[in-house]
Amino acid sequence: MKFNRLLGVAVVSFAFAGSAFAADINGAGASFPAPVYQAWAAAYKEKSGTGLNYQSIGSGGGQNQIVNRTVDFGASDAPMKDDKLEAANLLQFPTVIGSVVAIVNIDGIGDGQLTLSGPVLADIYQGKITKWNDPKIAELNKGATLPDLAIVPVYRSDSSGTSFVYTSYLAAASADWKANVGAATSVQWPAGAGAKGNEGIAGTVKNTKGAVGYVEFVYAAANKLATTNLVNKAGKVVKPETAAFVEAAAAADWKGAKNFAASMIDTAGEKAWPITSPTYILLPKNPTNAAQSAEAIKFFDWAYGADGDAIAEKLHYIPLPDAVVTQIRDAWKAEVKADGKAVWTN
Repeated sequence: MKFNRLLGVAVVSFAFAGSAFAADINGAGASFPAPVYQAWAAAYKEKSGTGLNYQSIGSGGGQNQIVNRTVDFGASDAPMKDDKLEAANLLQFPTVIGSVVAIVNIDGIGDGQLTLSGPVLADIYQGKITKWNDPKIAELNKGATLPDLAIVPVYRSDSSGTSFVYTSYLAAASADWKANVGAATSVQWPAGAGAKGNEGIAGTVKNTKGAVGYVEFVYAAANKLATTNLVNKAGKVVKPETAAFVEAAAAADWKGAKNFAASMIDTAGEKAWPITSPTYILLPKNPTNAAQSAEAIKFFDWAYGADGDAIAEKLHYIPLPDAVVTQIRDAWKAEVKADGKAVWTN
């Protein structure tokens, strides 16, 4: 597997007027990959003249919009179920691999100065651990001075692929969570306060003393929020950093994954970050506008190249292995057709 295939640009919002080269591409969905999609859009616009209007509305919204064919592509962190893909005649493929991190706002606790675990986070979000000086947290942070401060768990209020990834981790780490709450894009959160999007959780945690939340790593970095270390499946304390994300990604079983839905949650590597996952694009196999579908594929084809990989790595996402990219390109040719002909043949 090749994960080391590196450049960065500021994360900004894009809504371009019509290009002289082609109509702009419209996509909507997950906030988890929004920073890299927006950064790719800026570079691709400069190169090709074609813009991308990407709405960061959450994975549930992205799935709904592409099922209703109101955008050229949908984006979701949670892989769509096989029967729903078939019913909606959609091709699902990953773009990059990202990592979810726990963020906190505690006076005197800086970035990487607190260690948590899956079972402890599950207890926090179930309202069973309510103070930062709880013995279970103290046990993971021997020697640290923890405040007698109420914990404010913050969760996604919208249907969210980031929530799917996070709750999948909690379910893997805690049998109690798995039995009583489960893993999904939307769950009945036993405790805490809701916020919309990765942006909403980052903002709420930043402005709330005692808060803990979960976001894609780049949102923590952009907002200068304190991330926590985690105890992984191997029992090791790991920091949220690129090397840990790469080790988790390398454990993915791509060959055995139907519709490219490879799991990287709570993998066994000693240095692996336990909340790592691909993020996905949903593209109609029977596009009503073949030209627009071809433009969307051209955009992602470019994103899988050296320039796109460099931007992704600068933003702490992991590019896909070369072999997976080859499979995706083959799927575009074989499955995305209009009038019986492939819309993309490069």
